[in-house]
Order: sequence, then C-alpha cells, then structure tokens
Amino acid sequence: MMWNELLVRYGELTLKGKNRNVFIRQLKRNVKAALHGLESVEIKAERDRMFLTADDANDMAEVMERLPKVFGIHSFSPVMKCAPTMEDIYETALSAVRQNETEGKSFKVEIRRTDKEFPYISGELQQMIGGHVLRNIEGLHVKMKQPDILLHVDIRRHEVLLTSKVYQGAGGMPVGSSGKTLLMLSGGIDSPVAGYMMMKRGVQIDAIHFESPPFTSEQAKQKVIDLAEKLCAFGGNIRLHVIPFTELQQKIAYKIPDGESMTSTRRAMMEIADRVREEIGAQGIVTGESLGQVASQTLDSLTAINEVTSTPVLRPLIALDKLEIIDIAQKIDTYELSIQPFEDCCTIFTPAKPRTKPKLKRVKHFEALIEDMDTLIDAAVENRYVYKLPLKKEETFTDLL
Repeated sequence: MMWNELLVRYGELTLKGKNRNVFIRQLKRNVKAALHGLESVEIKAERDRMFLTADDANDMAEVMERLPKVFGIHSFSPVMKCAPTMEDIYETALSAVRQNETEGKSFKVEIRRTDKEFPYISGELQQMIGGHVLRNIEGLHVKMKQPDILLHVDIRRHEVLLTSKVYQGAGGMPVGSSGKTLLMLSGGIDSPVAGYMMMKRGVQIDAIHFESPPFTSEQAKQKVIDLAEKLCAFGGNIRLHVIPFTELQQKIAYKIPDGESMTSTRRAMMEIADRVREEIGAQGIVTGESLGQVASQTLDSLTAINEVTSTPVLRPLIALDKLEIIDIAQKIDTYELSIQPFEDCCTIFTPAKPRTKPKLKRVKHFEALIEDMDTLIDAAVENRYVYKLPLKKEETFTDLL
C-alpha cells in the first residue's frame, strides 16, 4: 500500500501552555521554508501534531530527506488511511506493520478513539487488531512496554489513520521562537557547532566573520560562506556580516606586545560584534569557545574579553572537549569544510606565546596607545558587507564581489 501523508510529532512543544500556538505557528513557517519548491506538499498544523501531504511521490521522498533537519520536530511517521470499518482497519494494519522488519520483534497496538460513536471501545480494538496482526504475521509477539513496533490507530469520524514506522526528528525548539543572536563565525570547527546548538534551542542567528586581506584569502571567506549555508538547512535564511579587519588588526599587532595582542584582538572583535548586534536587533552574541582549549579561552582571558560589553555572551560549547565538538561537526556535515587549509585572521596573527592569564589593567594600558581605536572600530562596522544566505542557485560567490 502506498502512502502520501506524514504525521509530525512536536515533542518538547507539547510542554508549552497557553502560548503553545505561537511555537506551532513558528514551526509551521519553518517547515514551509524547509520544503520550499515542493509544489504538491500541503501542511496542516494542529494543536498536538502536524500533517504533511504530497500527491507527488518524488516530493514526498524529498520531504523525508529535509524534515529531519527542522528543529522543533520530535519524530514523524508515514500515515496510512482507510475507511472506518473493521475490515479496512484489519487490512491496513497489516500493511502498516509490514513496513517494519517483523521477525522476532515485539509489537503493541495503541488506540486513539476521537470518534466516540465508533462501535468498539479502545480496549476491545487493541485486542481485535492485535489478534489479527498476530494471526497473519509470523515472528511477532506482544510486549506492552517499549515494544519494537508500535502500531498507532487513530479512529476518526470519517477515516482511520494508522502508523507504525517512526523517524527521529531534530528535536529542540523551532528556530525563531527564542529570540535572535549574532554568531561569531570563524572558519574553524567550533563556531558552526555553536551556531547549530543555539538554533536547536529556537534561536535565530545572524553571523559575523572577520577577514584581513591580503593575509586571508578569498578561499577562506568562501569556506565561511559555505559553513553558514550548511547552518541554513537547520533554520532558514542567515545573514553573514563580513568585517574588514586588516587595518585594526595590524595596529594591534604593531602597538601591543605579543603577550596581550591576542586578548586585544578578541576584545576588538567583541566590541565590533556588539555594535553590529545592536544594529540588527539581536539579543546576544554566540561564540564557539570551549574552556581551556586555547590561550584565549581561559577564564582570565574570557573575563578580559567580556569586559568590553554588557551584552549576554552565549558559549554553548564551554564544557565540551574537542572530540565531542568534532562528533557534532561530523553529524551536521560541517567538519570537512572546517578542516580545509585556509587560515582565518585569528590563526595568521596568533603570537608565539600569548598570555593565558592576561591582566586587564595592562591590556587597557597598551590599547590606549592606539589613539584611533574607536575610529577604526567605527569604520570596520560601517564598511562591512552582508551576504544573504542561502545563495540562490544561479548566484555564485564571485557574483557578489
């Protein structure tokens, strides 16, 4: 039997109270955006679940590929429909169960009876349908707790819906339901993972990247654009703000001793990011920092860097080790891009012996030697340029230069 409908389960959204509809509407918008271009797909969002239908088999196959990346979805299942008669329910139940590997597996029938006029109550239906399945499919046995196969039967007034195969969703909250932040996106492994984890909590992101030509290459910039486009798959459009950082970074490298130059560079980046954040109406700044991973990520360094802003700085990777971060990067398909050998401005200007315990008073003393620091920061913010991602298929990176 063919199917053309999916049942989508919300998961965490079901814990919401009076404002649940706000989250459901956001999820529907995100699903619609994720399925853009699939003309036959229709979406119907109800209070406790969502239904997707598609008349075109190719569209439905594409839905199955795209839906697992949409945050806010706990799981989804193909739906089979039949008339509300026991004969049709029996036949469709067998088809639904046979979607799964059945030999040696356990199963259970779960009934949802919204049509209270249906001639059998839920307990009777469980026994009748379960018995029919056992008699007609060899190798199955009943298990009431945590069965291998859960056959869900939804008895409605004019139709019956049956599902048995469950596909895992991305979980989390719908992107856009928890505010907006600015992600500091380098070309490394960590920051794309940080963006992904914030999006999973429903946060919409813009991204900011610092370039220092001619010390950084066009390939390094393209890598960051590609990474941002990877993140678009989990939450729609992303604006990437690219900051011209050469002049300011050279001033820091020339005026400030090596021990403090990394801290001052990060402070300048944070201040620029904070000004961009304010312009775009974001509520926080996200970084990919992990405690103790490098010299700029000690508690002393982070304290000195944070001093330039009162904006919340969110660090979702702070307690993860590198191997844990790499595992997530591989899962979201950013790892291979991140390890491409194109250096960003942070790695090119890294001093040989940066201080792991910088003294804020000393850092600010040397920064005061750069008399035009504020002017350079203003210019970097004003002269940034913005990519709207994902790029249209007919666009290329060079078209935007």
